[in-house]
Amino acid sequence: MENSKYPIGLFDSGIGGTSIWKEIHSLLPNEDTIYLADSKNAPYGQRSKDEILDLSIKNVEFLLDKNCKIIVVACNTATTNAIKELRAKYSKIPFIGIEPAIKPAATSTKTQTIGILATKGTLNSDLFHSTVSNFKDIRVIEQVGHGLVRLIEDGHMDSRETESLLRSYLEPMVEAGIDYLVLGCSHYPYLVPQIKKILPNHINIIDSGEAVARQTKNILQSKNLLNMSGKEGEAVFYINNDPTVLTKILKAKHKVITADF
Repeated sequence: MENSKYPIGLFDSGIGGTSIWKEIHSLLPNEDTIYLADSKNAPYGQRSKDEILDLSIKNVEFLLDKNCKIIVVACNTATTNAIKELRAKYSKIPFIGIEPAIKPAATSTKTQTIGILATKGTLNSDLFHSTVSNFKDIRVIEQVGHGLVRLIEDGHMDSRETESLLRSYLEPMVEAGIDYLVLGCSHYPYLVPQIKKILPNHINIIDSGEAVARQTKNILQSKNLLNMSGKEGEAVFYINNDPTVLTKILKAKHKVITADF
């Protein structure tokens, strides 16, 4: 199919979803990708469901204008608050969502206690509560990561303020006996080095990146949309705010375009 050569589209409320993009690019190196970083409106986690839906629709329209063949909602908050409506509104295009990896943590825990660090929007969503309700025998320690997205967007992953916030969020979870920490925001994988300094070695850290990449490949395969050209894919990143941090985490290897959207 000719449209198999069209790009994969991804969007997030900023640069965090590049953690998802990296997994997809690693698994599907021949695919062209277009990433939209809505940094101007980050974080989505503090916004209402209607605001999140409106922003998500705007992002999808942008990616559809670029002929994207599939759209990855590389944002936990947008997935848990808007993906149902997006699939209904744009029924001809496949959507891949990202939500906290509760299931692997809940089915693997030995202490029957897991922690989740996520945005307010994700933790308050119906989809999240529905997922957690499937594991009634598991104690889930929920923590809103107030302030973390903004620090990451500003490039302060290694700052004392970030470490202080993380300690205040994570140390009570450690005391509660968690053996798995679920990262429920696509920004948070960029904090793993800091998190590992705080958590004891026996606590496992889980994010959704690899699972999302595998699901993207599976859907493309099932719809005969995999790019079989054999050429290395081109990656283009659009951002509506200062591109400095995005360019830094991409190590200047890919095209970054500042745009008003």
